Amino acid sequence: MPKQRVLRFPEGFLWGTASSSHQCEGGNTNNQWYRWEQQGRVLTGESSGSADNWWMAAESDFELAEQLENNALRLSLEWSRIEPVEGKWDSTAIERYRAMLSDLRRRHMTPVVTLHHFTDPLWFADRGGFAKEENISYFVRYALYVVQALRDLCDFWITLNEPNVYATQGYVIGAYPPGEQNMPRALHVIRNMIQAHVETFYAIRRLQPGGQIGYCLHYRLFDPANRLSPFDRSAANLQETFFNWAILEAAETGRFTFPVNMLLEPIEQATGARDFHGVNYYTRETVRFDAGKPNELFGRRFVRPGAICNDPGRDNTFGEIYPKGIYRVLKTIYRRTRGNKPFYITENGFSDAEDSRRPRAILEHLAMIHRAISEGIPVRGYLHWSLVDNFEWNEGWGVRFGLIELDLPTQRRIPRSSASMFGEICRANAITEAIVERYAPEVADAIFGTGKGIRSQVPA
Repeated sequence: MPKQRVLRFPEGFLWGTASSSHQCEGGNTNNQWYRWEQQGRVLTGESSGSADNWWMAAESDFELAEQLENNALRLSLEWSRIEPVEGKWDSTAIERYRAMLSDLRRRHMTPVVTLHHFTDPLWFADRGGFAKEENISYFVRYALYVVQALRDLCDFWITLNEPNVYATQGYVIGAYPPGEQNMPRALHVIRNMIQAHVETFYAIRRLQPGGQIGYCLHYRLFDPANRLSPFDRSAANLQETFFNWAILEAAETGRFTFPVNMLLEPIEQATGARDFHGVNYYTRETVRFDAGKPNELFGRRFVRPGAICNDPGRDNTFGEIYPKGIYRVLKTIYRRTRGNKPFYITENGFSDAEDSRRPRAILEHLAMIHRAISEGIPVRGYLHWSLVDNFEWNEGWGVRFGLIELDLPTQRRIPRSSASMFGEICRANAITEAIVERYAPEVADAIFGTGKGIRSQVPA
């Protein structure tokens, strides 16, 4: 019999899923996102409500993750539960998080804990949040309290999730709270969040010298509509630089690129202030020069016609399914940071209620990650977004990212085919030919390199 083709991942590779407190816990009524929902600002008119009921019963979903042979799970802590009033701590919230983390460890799953995933306590938001530099100290104090209380159960910390998305959506586009459209303020928010990460990094390092501490950025590719057009190339390059690389540069070196460095103070002590790079990747966008869009750096973004796409929401298309993009992102980060730290894919997922594209998309993205590893890029783990369908911020319940379907009225869980496939990959620590033939046989040759490789579904 011919030998089975296989893409094997490194020993000790982390396999799991990612989540956030507000999207999963339910009953979070003391943060700025709950107020946003009550103001009717979610596009579907919905609210998070009881969400996935994790505050009461997260362990039942942890059991499902264990059945998928996951050895890690990323979750976030809800600051507004832990410090509901400035300077006053809720020990019952800490005890609930201790119970969650203890359950994960009992199941031999590494907890990856995010300290801030988009939600701010109301008292912090009303003080100006991260738009004011003097508020950084509140976040550092909260982080120290949490690590002191939980360090016996967790040593893998993500300080901040996607400061570029938090600032862009909240202060440029206005789709997230506080709903502003103020580019200078957005830049100050990003600067202050990176400074908050740096100060938190050193504070945790002193408290837990052996901890793994990092942050995660959202990386999105911006490709010119016409590669021969210098205008399209310039607009795409501007957007990609400002959303991705200028922020990475500032976090790595403390210096902002021109002309942002004319507006913002450098980040103090940034060099070396991370143990890993958290990489969130979903899609790319196509950019055409548009002189009428100065606020968007003279680029009109769209999805390339004919591309295989995620399910759209009310406002967000969620874009093209573009597997090669994760390879391109990893290569660029590696080059820009000189490969100085390991990588974790802290989010990658697909909006696909019918689960018709997700199995193939997971396989193709993992094959591209394997390619990066084979070329020397130190990717140490993959956390899929998400385990169970959850509340998708300003899109409400209208889009579905879960490996497992959630029937919201009954809270019933219905595993999708992609959940079974992901479990097989985790169990094998590999993509085997049998797995590909079972779930997406049409891409077998591309996955294992006997064809022309994995391509976008339209001309690149």
